Amino acid sequence: MSSELLVDLGEDPATAQLGQLKLATIEDQQWPADESTLSKSETDLSQPFDASSPHLPWDHPFYDIARHQIIEVAGDDNFGRKVIVFNACRMPPQHQLDHHKLLMYLKGTLDQYVESDYTLIYFHHGLTSENKPSLGWLREAYREFDRKYKKNIKALYIVHPTMFIKTLLILFKPFISFKFGKKINYVSYLSELEDVVKCEQLLIPARVKDYDNNLRLSLKPSAQPPMSPPRSPPLPNQVFGVPLTLLRQRSPDDDCVPMVMRDTISFLSEQGLEIEGIFRRSANVTLVKDVQLKYNSGVSVDFREIEDVHLAAVILKTFLRELPEPLLTYQLYNDIINFASVSEDSQVMVMKTLLESLPEENFASLRYLVMFLAQVSANSEVNKMTNSNLAVVFGPNLLWGRDNAMSLSAIGPINNFTRALLDQQHLVFT
Repeated sequence: MSSELLVDLGEDPATAQLGQLKLATIEDQQWPADESTLSKSETDLSQPFDASSPHLPWDHPFYDIARHQIIEVAGDDNFGRKVIVFNACRMPPQHQLDHHKLLMYLKGTLDQYVESDYTLIYFHHGLTSENKPSLGWLREAYREFDRKYKKNIKALYIVHPTMFIKTLLILFKPFISFKFGKKINYVSYLSELEDVVKCEQLLIPARVKDYDNNLRLSLKPSAQPPMSPPRSPPLPNQVFGVPLTLLRQRSPDDDCVPMVMRDTISFLSEQGLEIEGIFRRSANVTLVKDVQLKYNSGVSVDFREIEDVHLAAVILKTFLRELPEPLLTYQLYNDIINFASVSEDSQVMVMKTLLESLPEENFASLRYLVMFLAQVSANSEVNKMTNSNLAVVFGPNLLWGRDNAMSLSAIGPINNFTRALLDQQHLVFT
């Protein structure tokens, strides 16, 4: 994995080949103009949709963008940061895509996460002369994403980079800050991403996987990159990635709430309630792995000795995200996605009914978590974590689809349900 591309380009050999690349110019007449402007109603990403479809409804202003699944949200990476995925191979030909709407759709996705640390993964394979946007659009996009978007993006991973994309970055060097350039990393093979995120949660397009396999086959045996490490068999005291029912069976006092949740929430209740941006910052990945290993090895963890609020926050989110089935369960997925259609007067009753159908361990753990989050939001004037902000952070960690990745059309309803649960928790859990 390489991250030096914009730090010191010097005499990059790609520069000499610039003339050989048929890069479209801003004035290229073959490219559709990106001059459309959208009204506020046209950029409203909160409109309801049919949960039976993975896309927005046909009359939604962003339906023509969402149906291609170019942009996905794939949980958290190994550092506790939200992962946004952009799939170039899913971009249709230029004349079939409104690039300005695509830009607004991407901003709509990022708007939900820019206050937190996040990671952007760009799968470059599949970008061709037929579907690539103009240089003018790319320049507009970079300028459109002001400091609000660039501040908390911790890494941009460009997977399967070509000479075209490397040269393009050279062209844009005058527009790209030194600080942002250091965040850009080249990833030659999918296996290299395992250091950053679990590839199984990314829902990588089949075309990209096939291309990666072909790249490997084209190499000499001595030059073969390492394959993704096989999943380790569960340890006898495994805690992360284990069903709640099994954790309860192992508990000496038949506790429905896992020890990881009790440890982290207890510590955060004591020392994290007044920390600004709690749950928005990432943690040192080495420390995260060390703490996970201790739990999985049956070693007790005392966060009071470590004294790292953000580490405890990341461990809590990681534990929830690595459950084999989300805390709110797949069974409630459609009900929660459709929750927006429930009248306001009936929402509390519907939430109570839904949650009472959860397994006992799930209900007890959810209640324990929500009661704590109520304490966090009660201190929002100091920590800036309102119910709305907490819903954005925890929604994707409480529920996801069976394929792990979520489109923008699913994120909104999940976050809205989480927000309603936090707003009404005093009535729902009574």
